Amino acid sequence: MRDLVYTAFVSLDGVVDSPGGPSEGHRSGGWVADPEFLPEAFSLKGEELEDTTALMFGRRSYEVFAPFWRDSEDHAAYKDLPKYVVSSTLPDDALTEGWGTTTILRSTEDVAELKKSEGGAIFIHGSAELARRLSDAGLIDRYNLLVFPVLLGAGKSLFSRADQDKKALRLRTSEAYPNGVVKMIYDVVG
Repeated sequence: MRDLVYTAFVSLDGVVDSPGGPSEGHRSGGWVADPEFLPEAFSLKGEELEDTTALMFGRRSYEVFAPFWRDSEDHAAYKDLPKYVVSSTLPDDALTEGWGTTTILRSTEDVAELKKSEGGAIFIHGSAELARRLSDAGLIDRYNLLVFPVLLGAGKSLFSRADQDKKALRLRTSEAYPNGVVKMIYDVVG
């Protein structure tokens, strides 16, 4: 069984919307750049790459990341990894060329089947709506979070607000940095 890992930059109040800039749609966009930049606070991203055997996106995140990451030297290691886009509407001919093998999964059930296949961890970047849907279906195995010292109030929430059964998390590791960013890695245990 493959692990499905959601990795995110998240505000203290659980918002994952527009960490990179206001062009992403949130009036407070770009909040990841607010604290002092400390390389060690972002070391999780490099550590994740060692465990990543595939990437998964929702449609909108794929459409934003694919053309940028395909040509980005910072993301060159992702180029040859298998990629999965979960979308019921993305046409096959809309996939970004030159960014490795990409498969469209049409449903949550397709994701559940993929998890049963051989291989290592699949990492989900961005894709808040997809993450909530997969979490509600019990398919997320781990959360790799960099929590930023900011309250945004509005925006896409990492977690569903639906009334559902409690899910217990076990802290795998954590680390606080002098700029206020906190790394938290949680396994979903029930």
